[in-house]
Amino acid sequence: MMAMALLFSFFLCSLPAWAESIASPDAPQRPHTLTIHGETRVDPYYWMKDRDDPNVIRYLEAENAYTEAMTAPQQALTETIFGEMVARLDPSDESVPYELNGYWYYSRFEEGLEYPIYARRKGTLEAPEEIIVDANELAAGTAFFSLAGLTISSDNQLAAFAVDTVGRRNYTVWFKDLKLGTTRRSDIVDVTANLVWAEDARVLFYADKDPLTLRAHQIWRHEYGSDRDDVLIYEELDETFSCAVAKTKSRDYLVIVSDQTLTSESRFLPADKPFGKWQVFEPRDRGHEYAIDHADGRWVIRSNWEAPNFRLMEASDQETGRSQWRELIPHRADIMLTGFDVFQHYLVVSERRNGLPQIVVMPGEGQSYALQFPDATYAAWVSTNPEVATTTLRYSYSSMTTPTSTYDFNMADQTQVLRKRTRVPGNFDPDDYESRYLWATARDGTQVPISLVYRKDRLERGKNPTVLYAYGSYGSSSWATFSSARLSLLDRGFIWAIAHVRGGQELGRHWYEDGKLLHKKNTFTDYIDAAQYLKTASWADPGRMYGYGGSAGGLLIGAAINMAPEVFHGVVAAVPFVDVVTTMLDASIPLTTFEWDEWGNPEDKTYYDYLLSYSPYDQVSQKTYPHILVTAGLHDSQVQYWEPAKWVAKLRDIQNPGKLLLLHTNMEAGHGGASGRLSRQRERARNFAFFISLANDNPRAGQE
Repeated sequence: MMAMALLFSFFLCSLPAWAESIASPDAPQRPHTLTIHGETRVDPYYWMKDRDDPNVIRYLEAENAYTEAMTAPQQALTETIFGEMVARLDPSDESVPYELNGYWYYSRFEEGLEYPIYARRKGTLEAPEEIIVDANELAAGTAFFSLAGLTISSDNQLAAFAVDTVGRRNYTVWFKDLKLGTTRRSDIVDVTANLVWAEDARVLFYADKDPLTLRAHQIWRHEYGSDRDDVLIYEELDETFSCAVAKTKSRDYLVIVSDQTLTSESRFLPADKPFGKWQVFEPRDRGHEYAIDHADGRWVIRSNWEAPNFRLMEASDQETGRSQWRELIPHRADIMLTGFDVFQHYLVVSERRNGLPQIVVMPGEGQSYALQFPDATYAAWVSTNPEVATTTLRYSYSSMTTPTSTYDFNMADQTQVLRKRTRVPGNFDPDDYESRYLWATARDGTQVPISLVYRKDRLERGKNPTVLYAYGSYGSSSWATFSSARLSLLDRGFIWAIAHVRGGQELGRHWYEDGKLLHKKNTFTDYIDAAQYLKTASWADPGRMYGYGGSAGGLLIGAAINMAPEVFHGVVAAVPFVDVVTTMLDASIPLTTFEWDEWGNPEDKTYYDYLLSYSPYDQVSQKTYPHILVTAGLHDSQVQYWEPAKWVAKLRDIQNPGKLLLLHTNMEAGHGGASGRLSRQRERARNFAFFISLANDNPRAGQE
């Protein structure tokens, strides 16, 4: 292993003859002119959008072959890390069973298999197991497999679920007769995995998607066992909205939700009357976001009406208009209300306070109280609670040192039982590791939180290689959770850090607003400033700082290395959204239309100029970039494969001597990468081996 590390170290410091003899792929330039607002851009790699062009596939395969050849010296390390990761997975892991309508439901893995088995037991956990679906059987012979949307009819006799064997999230609906044990593939194809049974146990509602943009735009009604054609129930005509169907926790109502970045609208129907007329709950109003649920004869509403951080309201069954709403929790400037769960005699509210999640229990009578958590930084969330008439709250807790733990909390007497803590086979001891919650000062004076973890006996302040992760878009908060895979880095002396940059929602709605549209650059500068803070505060080795982000987080990585390439020794950009302007100008590309409120519509010159000023693909220029590993998925429906491919091709035009620039495209997967439980670890092992090999390249950086 030491010899392999030294070989790779030499390879990175000054490319040896054998490496120089490997020619990097040479993507042909076919200049394509793009003109808007009287300005012209020339895109030499626009041709890569044509997935039917055999030259595109040849180029991607050439990049894969080049990556394999250039990383050959780290292959043994990759296999070692992969073995470590797999060894830390419980080979027969099983979820905590939850009770629904007289059955206990759970999923479990069997040793050596990639996919879960979904099962149930009637009445008690001692009853015979009934297998609902074995995903491994359906996945046989496929390179990619995803099962989603599993739902059981109210009479417990039918199961519906959705299957994708490509990775583009175009699903086919399957049915299983649980009484007869027969499974069949239906004619409902190329839809979403959003499936909901009506309470008559024969009508299934599902969301269909536009075949070009993949926007979920229609809700259909299917009658199981009937020869009647499916019926279109609702169509969302506004191209900036998508729609979905759900059922309230009380199981009294079906709900269709239409929403986009800034606005939402719901309509409802009694769940036992699936052929009835749907009623709008509250008409859409630009800028008004709300979510509803129903239990105990009332509607509960989370709304940002005159409440940027949201407030909680209620309404009766008959009075759903906004003027009839009554306030349960007022707006608070320092607390973000992120969600709620309804019970017969309780409300459970999820919040963010000081950047950290909180779970608050509100009894129908008596004082509210918050659950207490032990770590400095952590994640806590309400888990599966399908039954409304219970005093038991199931929630999950995890920290960067604590594996995911599932608790049953008695809301009446405030006692709890640990139902499960994810087992980490081997010699893992949580006391060997420590997490911190720090604050970095951004260049405009804003305080940016950072969660980090390290192994105690490997910590040498200012000398540890450090991976800094961030996302920072869509108001999505980054969770400080445990990762058994990450131990392969921590045990080798790495620090893993998460920068909770603006664009997420950790510190409230303003945290999101300050990191989107014409404030988007705050996301990137927060990230760069967090990296610099970790160096100057003697956490990270200044010469061994590594960046990692995926999707919109890959955009962050691309922008950061354009703005401050000297900060990072190497980066991994996973399925990165890097061709921002061209994508946002093309309404035919999946996701574009309902993301204009996130990024801005470049048809507007103001947004065009701003997007162009940070778009990683457009801002590639002659500079010393760090080592770069980029990943893509050929069937990605969220970030099209050509974005990372074009970016790498353009970076090659100005590639720095002695720097790695690698692209690996999964030719059989989409946005999430490999689908199997074990194969997913191999992709992580490759990324981690990249970081470790780079760190071995400069072992004394922190001492210089």
